[in-house]
Amino acid sequence: MFLSLLLCFMLFFEFVLDVHTIFTIITTPAKKQTHSSRILFLAAETGNTKFVVELIRRYPDLIWKVNDDKLSIFHIAVKHRHEGIYNLLYEIGSMKDLITPLKDEKQNNMLHFVGKQAKRKRLEDVSGVALQMQRELLWFKEVEGMIPSSYKERKNEDGLTPEELFTKEHKQLVTEGEKWMKDTASQCMVVAALIATIVFAAAFTVPGGYNQDNGVPIFRSKATFMVFVVADAISLFASSASILMFLSILTSRYAQRDFLESLPKKLMLGLATLFLSIVTMTVAFSVSFFVLYHKGQIWMPILIGAIAVMPVLLYVVLQFGLFFDVIRSTYISRYLFKPKKQVLYYKNPKF
Repeated sequence: MFLSLLLCFMLFFEFVLDVHTIFTIITTPAKKQTHSSRILFLAAETGNTKFVVELIRRYPDLIWKVNDDKLSIFHIAVKHRHEGIYNLLYEIGSMKDLITPLKDEKQNNMLHFVGKQAKRKRLEDVSGVALQMQRELLWFKEVEGMIPSSYKERKNEDGLTPEELFTKEHKQLVTEGEKWMKDTASQCMVVAALIATIVFAAAFTVPGGYNQDNGVPIFRSKATFMVFVVADAISLFASSASILMFLSILTSRYAQRDFLESLPKKLMLGLATLFLSIVTMTVAFSVSFFVLYHKGQIWMPILIGAIAVMPVLLYVVLQFGLFFDVIRSTYISRYLFKPKKQVLYYKNPKF
């Protein structure tokens, strides 16, 4: 009985000592920090993830350190949008529940720092103002799920919740994103409308013309003619769909949350259908020469078909960057957080 009481007392004493140690580390002023901790915060600010990882491996207690503003390295990472350092939160287990609630002297919690717009240099890593706004929303959504739910509505000294601060700080970015999205959609819609007009007219002026007796196309039995008809129809439908997509972008309400998925997906589908309409229009144009010159002058449709590839290649060269950026920002960026590979602690450490 006595031994059991003694064991319980020792465990309780050890628990109190651990809590006191953690509290002391967290509340230690930056002036008393070691040289390694000052380097740690500098590395966190610049986004040097590898250096931060190596430093924490050597000095594990540094993970609890705070700077002059009472911010941890994870708050610094959120403030400067360094996802590599932020993702270390997923590797420290329940310890993150003691770090994420930390606030600075102005009562700003971690979500408030997402509410403040990132520096222009970090935003420029993402092409397109609308996609920059999308990245900011991804950060807000991620940190919102990381901090305690009660902190989502906490106000800072200015009386602003994180969401209110986010709306205030990103008002200009939303305006610029709306202008960028509308300009892009307007220019692409002009091209789509032009393609729709051309292929619609081509559907009624088929190669070889019509039989005057029954009104049936003369070359309807040829395989190349059927390819022409199908390609022309696909081009018409694709360009029409592209017009509708870009029109929906122009008439969108442009709410803040629309930049997260709705607008980028519409732009992506619009660009994809526009590309499909260009390709099929080119195919229809090239095949029409095979229908007309299938005998004797086969070199002519082959040459024209080869030259007709140029518009498709130009579109790929000029617009593929934008299309890929939209896909990367909408889908691949979701994997910025919650990495599958651990970098801070090894599952099977080697000694």
